[in-house]
Amino acid sequence: MKIYNTLTRQKEEFVPIKEGEASIYVCGPTVYNFFHIGNARPFVVFDTLRNYLEYRGYKVKFVQNFTDVDDKIINRAREEGTSAPEVSKKYIAEYFKDAKALNVRKADVHPQVSNHIDKIIDFIKTLVDKGYAYERDGDVYFSTRKFPEYGKLSGQNIDDLESGARIAIGEVKEDPLDFALWKARKTEDEIAWDSPWGKGRPGWHIECSVMSKTHLGDTIDIHAGGQDLQFPHHENEIAQSECCNGVPFAHYWMHNGYITIDNEKMSKSKGNFFTVRDILKDYSGEVIRFFLLSGHYRSPINFSDTLMEQAKSGLERLHTCRENLNFQIKEGKAGELSKTEKDTLKELETYENEFVSSMDDDLNTADGISAIFQMVTAINKEIANGSSKAFAEKALEKMMTLCSVLGLLQDDEEEDFGEDIMKLVNERQEARKSKDFKRADEIRDKLSARGITLKDTPQGVQIIREIN
Repeated sequence: MKIYNTLTRQKEEFVPIKEGEASIYVCGPTVYNFFHIGNARPFVVFDTLRNYLEYRGYKVKFVQNFTDVDDKIINRAREEGTSAPEVSKKYIAEYFKDAKALNVRKADVHPQVSNHIDKIIDFIKTLVDKGYAYERDGDVYFSTRKFPEYGKLSGQNIDDLESGARIAIGEVKEDPLDFALWKARKTEDEIAWDSPWGKGRPGWHIECSVMSKTHLGDTIDIHAGGQDLQFPHHENEIAQSECCNGVPFAHYWMHNGYITIDNEKMSKSKGNFFTVRDILKDYSGEVIRFFLLSGHYRSPINFSDTLMEQAKSGLERLHTCRENLNFQIKEGKAGELSKTEKDTLKELETYENEFVSSMDDDLNTADGISAIFQMVTAINKEIANGSSKAFAEKALEKMMTLCSVLGLLQDDEEEDFGEDIMKLVNERQEARKSKDFKRADEIRDKLSARGITLKDTPQGVQIIREIN
């Protein structure tokens, strides 16, 4: 497998620190609100990376943090007349609801900043003791110029950075480029902890360095997140981690591209800001996931109703193929595989190989999906006039294996349509038998209005539910 490494700006063969194992740290949400469609992209993309590495036989340890100490959380607590911990608790629970809808698996560890304060203080003390950090009026800053490689991830020159750097009101930094590791408490309602420098709380960048070190070690295989985190967040993580630990922080850095809304940058002021919770009112989480994987993760992707409808149609093809195969497993011919079925299964193997080649090429999910669609076309052609149960079982297994890597079609394969639906289906069958075609058509239309399509086949009636 090759991964585009932001650090080296080229694709590199993935060679893990420990053979057969992979350690991944992904920057998670700041929990003060529902997460938006831009946040959802890294959650879905790197969940898929995890799935694929497991498919390829790796034992993966996957860590995604929650930032539960932040100015935005403090401000939200003031607005709601509650505490920062209560705000965080609420939106962590809401995160898991929306992540589940997107079929994003829980991480092996979801560390929270508030649970790592002692380790953060120890990490900062090490930087101070080594001369890489200093205290001013209860704040502690990292001396950016003392890390000669600063800018290596983002490709920015430190002199160019200096020209745009400013010291904010209340800061007493030695250099405009220095960044806060610890922030002194300014008001009584701010969440704060005791430290050698007085009451305060961690700066933003320090948290991921400490939580990655705690749960994955000083050096990890892959650090991932959105393109917007490349600078300054990830750049600062590298600087403080490598100065503290004396070894490389991460071997591979992966960043997903931005999402635009109708070709414009998402912005609350423009009114084109959409949370996943908003979008779930119109589309299923599976459609959103399919949409997010339909382009290469490093490329920008545009969100629009037109593209969401295309994603919905594409996903319906996969659902229909699965339903057709399940129907053949129930109603198909018994016996051994025919020659054409054996030939089709060999053809499916070529599409499996194409899928693996695509995913091995820097997680190219777009081409991976194309390979699955080629598989679907071949399957549909084979079962058009009825196939054996044996073929349907083998074809379904191949298709479902690849779809599971992408986190698709993970609902129950055998759908329970409920007594009321089945009663109408059976009533329609009786109406057809007695040649009461008017009644049969009325029932079909009634079911169609409920998102149920009936397909009459030589093997019997097939029930298909439309996806949201």
